[in-house]
Amino acid sequence: MTRALLLPWLLCGRPSVKAVVTAGLFATTLWNLKGFLHCFKVFREAPKQTEPLVVLVWEWPSKQVPNLSGDVCRELYGIAGCRLTVERQLLGRANVVVFPHTSLRPGKDNLPTKRPPGQSWVWVSLESPSNTKALARWNQTFNWVMTYRQDSDIFIPYGKLVPNQSATVNIPTKTSLVSWVVSNYHRTQKRAQVYKNLSRYLHVNIYGKANKKPLCNDCLLPTTSKSKFYLAFENSIHQDYITEKLWRNSLMAGTVPVVLGPPRANYEQFVPADSFIHVDDFGSLAELATFLKTMNSSRYRQFFAWQERFSVKLYDDWRERICTICTAYPSLPRDRVYPDLQSWFNA
Repeated sequence: MTRALLLPWLLCGRPSVKAVVTAGLFATTLWNLKGFLHCFKVFREAPKQTEPLVVLVWEWPSKQVPNLSGDVCRELYGIAGCRLTVERQLLGRANVVVFPHTSLRPGKDNLPTKRPPGQSWVWVSLESPSNTKALARWNQTFNWVMTYRQDSDIFIPYGKLVPNQSATVNIPTKTSLVSWVVSNYHRTQKRAQVYKNLSRYLHVNIYGKANKKPLCNDCLLPTTSKSKFYLAFENSIHQDYITEKLWRNSLMAGTVPVVLGPPRANYEQFVPADSFIHVDDFGSLAELATFLKTMNSSRYRQFFAWQERFSVKLYDDWRERICTICTAYPSLPRDRVYPDLQSWFNA
């Protein structure tokens, strides 16, 4: 019983037991009522997300805008309360506005002149820093970044391995040793230099625009799957920059990737250590070539042990990538602005 309640009774004489019990019940009731009113106030003042989160994509990242009508995120990916749109007239209603870096290039539309209060802007890129220019223009502009890097606010890898208890090892029939699909080939690239030196020791079947042998989308996997090894050479070397060359062209095709990219330790954050061969594992390209040419079938099969536990999931639909913004939204910082986007991306 509080001192304030006891004081009048002490002045008037010793209270009865019944009075003490009554006063105690009264004090308890007041205390509970106070707590209830406080909880009601917090509940009343807490923000409610009753309407779907509106995500406006300023310019769709791919050439053709897919169908965004209906509840796309829920129907396709099980993400509820998320509405995607490219209708710029909804700028004032959008919770999040997505700006692919391709829409920020000189000569294209500029950003909106005004940003509604509480609206967050997201910078999106799947290209490496070597192929991403003019970032300094966008300092102090974006709240969140959405890239292939694991330290992004919204992480969008090119692919990943997902557990699959019913998976079985499936190694397609092989008719050649090494293949490579390449479209943008420049002699100054490290991958071009590595290929040139490696080709002195073994033959590589080259496909793609660079060799005037383009492959249709449905032809790529059946073609690369016939080779024992695939040159999953990235066009530039950067942290976490591990693209479809590993996920689709190699692992999904059922061939062993020979990777050129970030260090082996970075690859092992995404795939098992015994699922790929890294160029840096060897002291010379001659040693690498010998390793590939002399590998027996038992050793080769060990590279497919991952298939007993996992299957490959590709992220190749921009709708799925952008829907993940709604999943991440509740935990993203509201007051962040990247002061120097270029420094962050080039780090």
